[in-house]
Amino acid sequence: SERKKNMPFVHIELFEGRTVAQKAAIAKEITASISKHAGAPKSAIHVIFTDLPEGTLFQEGEMRKK
Repeated sequence: SERKKNMPFVHIELFEGRTVAQKAAIAKEITASISKHAGAPKSAIHVIFTDLPEGTLFQEGEMRKK
């Protein structure tokens, strides 16, 4: 349906430590870009942040180093 096409959800995973202000700035720019390129109204765009604690990312079997 048209309503479903206009309800984008953007999931962002970052290591913890970003401030609310940093996340707000990221969300604002992502929202503007999706609105512009996907034609969705800004009011329908949801940006969801997940803060990852250190020790949760392994690349090539090794824990990510800071």
